[in-house]
Amino acid sequence: MPRTVELTRVYHFSAAHCLSNPRLSPADNAVLYGQCARLHGHNYYLEVTVAGGPDPLTGMAVDLGVVDRTVAQSILEHVDHHQLEHAPPLAGVITTGEGLARAFWQTLAVALPAGRLRRVAVEETAKNRFEYRGEA
Repeated sequence: MPRTVELTRVYHFSAAHCLSNPRLSPADNAVLYGQCARLHGHNYYLEVTVAGGPDPLTGMAVDLGVVDRTVAQSILEHVDHHQLEHAPPLAGVITTGEGLARAFWQTLAVALPAGRLRRVAVEETAKNRFEYRGEA
């Protein structure tokens, strides 16, 4: 059985969003999402866990430069100091923490080397963390 090492990188971004389901009226969105139906912002943390077998020459399981560049270009450039509903990776996504974790997974799963992505977590507040591990 090959050895596998998991590595988690943590990234930070600040963004605004407004929770709203386009299928609902503004009044229904206000009831459903409360204060979060108004434009507001968070300082988010994004955790990306990748895995691989250690290279016999370098000892590294994953090239951190590749992961960092991929996350920056695929996600952070589009969301940091932006309104999340306007970010291309989040087109059509209700920007709940759950929605962000799934959308970020879908973006990174095709941008990182195949089979490396293990987990995406979005920390929205000190009390709210959302994790997604792909479909079983």
